[in-house]
Amino acid sequence: MAIVKTPFGTTRDGIPVDRYTLTGTQGMQADVITFGAVLQRLLVPDAAGNTADVTLGFDTLEGYEGIAPFFGAVVGRYGNRVGGSAFELDGVRYQLNANDRKNSLHGGFKGFGSKVWQAEIETRDGIETLVLSYDSPDGEEGYPGNLHAEVAYSLTPDNALMLAYRATTDKPTIVNLTNHAYFNLSGHKAGSIEDHIIRIPAGFFTVTDNESIPTGEIRPVDGTPLDLRDPTRIGEQIDSAYDQIRLCKGYDNNWVLPSDGRTLVLAAEVTDPASGRTMQVLTNHRGVQFYTGNGLRTRLPGKEDAAYASRGGFCLETQFYPDAIHQPHFPSPVLRPGEEHRSTTLFRFGTR
Repeated sequence: MAIVKTPFGTTRDGIPVDRYTLTGTQGMQADVITFGAVLQRLLVPDAAGNTADVTLGFDTLEGYEGIAPFFGAVVGRYGNRVGGSAFELDGVRYQLNANDRKNSLHGGFKGFGSKVWQAEIETRDGIETLVLSYDSPDGEEGYPGNLHAEVAYSLTPDNALMLAYRATTDKPTIVNLTNHAYFNLSGHKAGSIEDHIIRIPAGFFTVTDNESIPTGEIRPVDGTPLDLRDPTRIGEQIDSAYDQIRLCKGYDNNWVLPSDGRTLVLAAEVTDPASGRTMQVLTNHRGVQFYTGNGLRTRLPGKEDAAYASRGGFCLETQFYPDAIHQPHFPSPVLRPGEEHRSTTLFRFGTR
């Protein structure tokens, strides 16, 4: 695999941004920019060997600095939501910036997805790897501790895009790093993903209130539209009156994965009948958020003159559960000095 660096523009603050192109051995190619550690493009072959870009995004840096719905970004310090934009840790209360009604979403007003990361190229396990890092200062967006965050991008010989996350801190804090790529296996500008077939082999999900904050209940999927243990057309129940779907106008839910936090497990698999492309998501994280792009506004201008609309892409964000700091029975997102947060997610592509 080869990695090539090219300029991608300059931020409004005058910081240069680079694009790194990773080329795999099986026809895959990934473009990653240092702004937000964004997965800007992902070329994947179909059964006939024809490649298509399967991630939504923008052609220029201006798009990502504008009203971007986290396209391809690594979000943090805490991906997903923190209820009430505050939490208490070791008897100290920390107030975060509220950017989603009264809650904090994906790190606040200027989370990790809007920062310029530092880049290095390393060889790991014989594979050339792009390692991006960001040092978040104590108090940024209200979070305690100087946090060092890393995400390593690589393309594996079996046509997988691997993201390996690492974080350390000098003060107790919370951390939840994930990638917010929107996928469309027919191609980023192909339109609705409702005909894609999804399977999530998880038997439970975290119930949320009308602001998408977990209530603490972990409910079986049995008898609900969130039972995706068998392959299911995404659009089959996407307009269900079931409250956990109706409130979000589609899927935007966290499934509980049978993970021990160390071993990779299958979080989801998606098939596109039109192109024959398939995608498996494997992770050692405890949860996965399946989101069907319900909030995409009509005709959001994207790459190659695309016009992205609601349900034009889906996300599978591997993660700690949303608002886990307020639910003691959820897996803990707390990171302390001397500890190291590590998680890995693979997006493995194939054809059928």
